[in-house]
Amino acid sequence: MSKKNGISMNLPSVDDIFTTQEERDDSERELVKDIPIAEISDFPNHPFKVKMDENMTEMIDSIRKRGVLLPAVVREKPGGGYEMVSGHRRKFASEMAERTEMPCIIRDMTDDEAILVMVDSNLQREKILPSEKAFAYKMKLEAMKRQGRRMDLTSTPVVSKLRTNEIVGEETGELDKMLTKIADFYDTEVDTAVKGLTSVIEPLVIVVLGIVIGGIVMAVFMPMLKLVNVN
Repeated sequence: MSKKNGISMNLPSVDDIFTTQEERDDSERELVKDIPIAEISDFPNHPFKVKMDENMTEMIDSIRKRGVLLPAVVREKPGGGYEMVSGHRRKFASEMAERTEMPCIIRDMTDDEAILVMVDSNLQREKILPSEKAFAYKMKLEAMKRQGRRMDLTSTPVVSKLRTNEIVGEETGELDKMLTKIADFYDTEVDTAVKGLTSVIEPLVIVVLGIVIGGIVMAVFMPMLKLVNVN
């Protein structure tokens, strides 16, 4: 007696029945939302300093006239509010331009994913101090290592794990280069400072020695001159 084959039916889900295609597309698309700046806190241990330089002045003027053209990237905080991931300079410029809101993309990210986005987005800037870049690479390297350890606990293919190790190795090389540059930079600065101090101290030493020697001479010969005058 032959068995009857079961009939396979692809039934639509409840969401497919009660939502439109546009609504389903919107749920999958990252939307831009105007968020009060007061509700956005800075990224913890953000390595890149926000400076009031010429570029910042131009950004403030642009935002004052046209608003923020490129949305920032934030993520929701467990206790409420938002955490800035990419857009600290735009946030500062918006505050200086007396804006109360700024456009943001709200993205669901883990701590390590947020670190990678924060570092990569800021490394595109032209003016970055070697110390800032080195600290950023260190944060990125640690995040990637943690991600690599989590991969080892899953069924991720070996190729993906090897690729992660390869990237971590590349980042480690970049970090070593940055640390070398920083060491060279500070060695140069210290050497320059020492030379500068030497150029200032040497004349002072000569003056002080002259005063001391003059004092000794006066102390020795003044009594003798008095005796000569008395006689």
